[in-house]
Amino acid sequence: MPSLRARLVNRYIRSTFRKIPLPDVDPVELRNAVEARVLPFLPRGVAREEVDTPVKGEWLRPADAQAGRTILYLHGGGYVFGSPRTHRPVTYALALDAAAPVFSLDYRMAPEHACPAAIEDALAAWRYLRDSGVPAGDIYIGGDSAGGGLTLALMQALKEKGETMPGGAFLFSPWADLASQGASIVENADSDSMFTADTIKRGASRYAGDLPLNDPRVSPLYGAFDGLPRMIIFASTDELLRDDSIRVAEKAKAAGVEVDLRIEEGLVHVWPLFKPLMPESARTLKSVATFIRKG
Repeated sequence: MPSLRARLVNRYIRSTFRKIPLPDVDPVELRNAVEARVLPFLPRGVAREEVDTPVKGEWLRPADAQAGRTILYLHGGGYVFGSPRTHRPVTYALALDAAAPVFSLDYRMAPEHACPAAIEDALAAWRYLRDSGVPAGDIYIGGDSAGGGLTLALMQALKEKGETMPGGAFLFSPWADLASQGASIVENADSDSMFTADTIKRGASRYAGDLPLNDPRVSPLYGAFDGLPRMIIFASTDELLRDDSIRVAEKAKAAGVEVDLRIEEGLVHVWPLFKPLMPESARTLKSVATFIRKG
C-alpha cells in the first residue's frame, strides 16, 4: 500500500495538475508556469555547472564521484515542457546516491521542434560525453515519461549507427507508445491522478509532427530492442502509461535484454520527482543507484 505521504501527493496532483487542459495551453506559457513553480533544490555536496555548447544542459558533480560511471539524464514533460531545473530532485539524488556525475540535457521542445529534434539533441549529448573521454560502457542513460521514451529512442539510434552501447538504462514510467495502444490507457482512466487519456493522445500529436504515431522514432516501443543494454524500469499500477513499461519490458526480454521491471502499487506518475515529499521516491532512486553501482 502507498504511504500516507504518497496518497496525499496523489490527492493534490488530482485536484490541481490533472485539471489543467495541457494540450490547449500555449507551450511557452506552460513552460514558464512550470518553471515558476520550481522550488530551489541545491543540496550540499554537489557542484553544478551550466553548459551551452556544444549541447545545452547542466553538470551535477558530487564531491565523492567515483570513476567508471557517468549518468546522462533526459527529463520528462511530454516533450513540451520541463528542463534540467525542474528535474533536479531526481538528478541531484542520483548524483549523490550513485556517486556519479550527471549530465542533464536541455533538449529542444515540441511543437516548435517536433520529432526527431529531441533525438538529435540526445545523440549530440552522447557524442559530447564520448568526446569528453567517457567510455560508452561507463555511461548510464535514463529518463522519466517522455524522457524515458527518449532514452529508448536514443539507444535504438545508437544501435542503428553501430555505436557501442551504454552500460545500462533506467526508465521511470516511460512514454514509449504515443499511439496509445496499451490497455491501461482505458483501464486506468480514472485511477491516474496526473493525466487524462485525452491529454496523452493530444500531446502525442504535438511531438510526432508529420510522422506517424507508430514510427519508432516517435514511439520506440515499435523499434528494435536487439542488442540494447540491461534496463531497470519503474511504473505504477494506477497510471495511464503502465502498459508502456510492461510492453517495453516484454519486447526487451524477448530480444535477450536483461530487464528488471518493477510495478509499484498506487503511486503517482514519475513519483521519483516527489523525493522531498514521499519515501517511495527516495527508495526508487536508491534502487537505480544500486543498479548503476553494480556496473
